[in-house]
Amino acid sequence: MKSSKVPALPGLLVVLFSSSLPSVAQAYVGPGAGFAFVSSFFIMFATFLVVGAVLATWPLRWVFLALRSRKARRRSRVRKVVVLGLDGLDPDLTEKWMNEGALPNFARLRDQGSFRRLRTTFPAVSPVAWSSFQTGCNPGRHRIFDFLEPNRRSHLPELSSARIGPPRRVLRLGRWRIPLSKPDIELRRKSRPFWCILGDHGVFSSVIRVPITFPPEKFRGVSLSGMCVPDLKGTQGTFAYYSDDPADEARLTGGTHVAVRLENGVARTHVAGPENALREGAGEIRIPLTLRVGKNGSGVQAMVGGARYALPLREYTPWIPLEFRPGLGTRVRGTCRFYLKETEPHLRLYMSPIQIDPERPALPISHPYAYSVYLAKTQGPFATLGLAEDTWALNERVLDEDAFLQQVYSIHQERERMFFDAIDKTRRGLTACVFDATDRIQHMFWRTLEADHPSNRDKEAEEYRDTIPDLYRRMDDLVGRTMAKIEDDSVLIVMSDHGFKSFQRGVNLNSWLLKNGYLAVKGDSASGKEWFEEVDWSRTRASAVGLGGIYLNMAGRERDGIVQRGEEAETLKREIGEKLRALVDEERRTPAVRDVYDSREVYKGPYVDEAPDLLVGFALGYRASWGCATGLVDDRVFEDNEKSWSGDHCVNPEDVPGVFFASRPIASDAPHIMDIAPTVLDLFGLDVPAYCDGAPLMPADERAAAET
Repeated sequence: MKSSKVPALPGLLVVLFSSSLPSVAQAYVGPGAGFAFVSSFFIMFATFLVVGAVLATWPLRWVFLALRSRKARRRSRVRKVVVLGLDGLDPDLTEKWMNEGALPNFARLRDQGSFRRLRTTFPAVSPVAWSSFQTGCNPGRHRIFDFLEPNRRSHLPELSSARIGPPRRVLRLGRWRIPLSKPDIELRRKSRPFWCILGDHGVFSSVIRVPITFPPEKFRGVSLSGMCVPDLKGTQGTFAYYSDDPADEARLTGGTHVAVRLENGVARTHVAGPENALREGAGEIRIPLTLRVGKNGSGVQAMVGGARYALPLREYTPWIPLEFRPGLGTRVRGTCRFYLKETEPHLRLYMSPIQIDPERPALPISHPYAYSVYLAKTQGPFATLGLAEDTWALNERVLDEDAFLQQVYSIHQERERMFFDAIDKTRRGLTACVFDATDRIQHMFWRTLEADHPSNRDKEAEEYRDTIPDLYRRMDDLVGRTMAKIEDDSVLIVMSDHGFKSFQRGVNLNSWLLKNGYLAVKGDSASGKEWFEEVDWSRTRASAVGLGGIYLNMAGRERDGIVQRGEEAETLKREIGEKLRALVDEERRTPAVRDVYDSREVYKGPYVDEAPDLLVGFALGYRASWGCATGLVDDRVFEDNEKSWSGDHCVNPEDVPGVFFASRPIASDAPHIMDIAPTVLDLFGLDVPAYCDGAPLMPADERAAAET
């Protein structure tokens, strides 16, 4: 089996070390590796205790909540608020196609209520923007500044939103490691989502797949966690690619290659699961997998877990249950889907990342625990991985465009069923749901809007040129069906966290820092190793982590820090900023950076010191390169982006606003994503917390009329 060391989140690569992982991190490592089955010891037991406590205190809780709910209901100007999030929906495309008559429901919502461009966060990336959406705060108050943040001791990137550590108490019996407590699971986003505040006042909420909600928080309502939920291996999504062609045995970013050998039409292999942390040195848990190719390449029969499944050619299987047994009677359950690419001349089979089974979750993915069980029982199995649409399988050409679109829209249909079920069940209160297809498809198909994009291959741009227009038509249909559910005493908000632009050229900020004397390597020159392996931190003054953040190697903050706080740091920031603003791509003779921002000037709050010291706002067409995101340092500052991932939003935030539609007029011509939480609280008659940076968007005269 071959794999990359660490594959990527959308647009970056993540590594998070834990005691259960080898010293060299395996593919696409995020929170949770090795701990999923440990958690399964405790979740059901803890759930029974919680249910018992709730039942015991139910009468008092009911009276208290009824009184608070009655007070909130008297002040409320709405019965329901529905927030439909369409990640990455672009205002320029939306307005263009609205005006051409292709999006009649968006146009009707605009005409009946309001439509504005929605100002986004610095930087314009999903974890930051959606955290500001749910808290009403700037990143200096909620502490999410990117997908990644540097570990101040190791200098290596870590996932910024969640952290899972091993159990604090373990009983050691020979090679056995028996956990006596559950893993430490930490949501690293600070401040409070507005649905928690609603719950404090008796208002019920249904919150589905909003990013940065793992692990789920307790409040009066139900939630299903979104972006950053790991797979069962503890990664942010590691696919498997089975093939009997030696030519396929290349490094894969985002997945592992499993070489198989066909003998008389039969291949015997395995499904690789999580690391077995119950037994020291046991490695990953494996399940036998037998593949039997039909006559004339008609299809494949798969035997796994004691059951037989048909794998039709170029179709996804339903979700297939998997059971891993680390020992001591413990069972950990996951689900996956197979996609048979071909049987001739070679067998090529894709297996999705192994999802946490929503019917028997080994890690908390919903609140209450039973909510994911309810959804699975009533609607069938569904994807639970935070980044379930496998963009890296398409980047690596393990999946083609048709297979990727089939996967995305299948997951989208699962989400629609949850969304409309929540609208129907939440008769009074909030329903909020975020759909990801808009983001994933634009990332991978933006090239089809540009004939000269460096990633276009053969006739793909022509063949798939209607993919993004079709995506917007499908979202228009979703908006229309949602509008049909909204009554006069309710409010519908349709929004995106950012827009989209082309990603044609990558900029390796670490290579630029090296060339300009701010980053040092151990030898005479950098050879292109990843994860800052060659960096000499004793002589390095600045490095880049994530998708545009530059961190000074500050004395007293970073290990081996050499930059002194105060005048030295401020002078260094000004110098780097001035030089980057003047950076020109000589090959194209165009500026690569529109602006550079001092985080102390754009953020405020208690967590500003944890932010990048500088934020790079790239010019249109540019973004941090793939190598920059992995801590690779070499002599190339610029490179063509030849991956299918051809659209992005990691540019200057002012150039990629999101969309904001509402079924009622709003007062502001320039709403910000931080305004939505205060707006919803205000609609339900609640005071906006003083720490919120946003403000209600509904007109003051409407508020006064309602109170009169």
